[in-house]
Amino acid sequence: MEHFELFGTLIMLVILQVVLGFDNLLYIALESKKAPEKKQEFVRKVGISIAIILRLILLFCLVNLIENFKNPFFKIDSNILSLEINLHSVIVLIGGGFILYTSIKEIWHMIIFEEKDEVVEKKSAKKVILMIILMNLIFSFDSILSAMALTSNYSIMAISIVIGGLLMILAANKVSSFLQKNRKYEVLGLFILFLVGVMLLSEGGEKAHLVILENPVHSMNKTTFYFIIAILVFVDMVQSKYQKNLTKNK
Repeated sequence: MEHFELFGTLIMLVILQVVLGFDNLLYIALESKKAPEKKQEFVRKVGISIAIILRLILLFCLVNLIENFKNPFFKIDSNILSLEINLHSVIVLIGGGFILYTSIKEIWHMIIFEEKDEVVEKKSAKKVILMIILMNLIFSFDSILSAMALTSNYSIMAISIVIGGLLMILAANKVSSFLQKNRKYEVLGLFILFLVGVMLLSEGGEKAHLVILENPVHSMNKTTFYFIIAILVFVDMVQSKYQKNLTKNK
């Protein structure tokens, strides 16, 4: 009976890794395109593989040092601004700010350099791998903390991280291939990435207990996030269909 319960928990944790890993997967697919074309698949595999190892180390650290991540080390308390900064909130805020900056920069490049081959600024494979690893670690906090809420069994959590990472390697290639063949969806992907940045910033604000003019900052609900994504995808599909009909009627 105990083994059955552990297996059920493992399945739940893997599903959790997949659901919470969607935004991470999208970032990996878009970021890997900045590497030389022949090395893009290699970059994705190496970046995620190293990130899996670092996630296991992070899991070990969080299990043993969870209170240190939650304890505030800097406080502001005034009528205009109030916050309690801890290590977890700093990491999430930095990650959200970087993703927001990246998405805005790429969208701006698409507007300025439309229909030019120079749109994608190529980076070295090492730089892309480093970015994938860093952002993977930032995204991993939520999934690891959620896993810790479901079980205290380190082995089960570690196995779920490995399985989730392997699934991510397979899915990243599929998503990247799809975006390569359907360039129009890159814009949609970047706007979703923009939303991910906003979500992380709001989450970091909540973890820092940020209050502006007596209005507390709350994190964006995951259900709201996925609902907005569904609306964006639906609008994009309708617009594409409408454009095709207009082209046929000309």
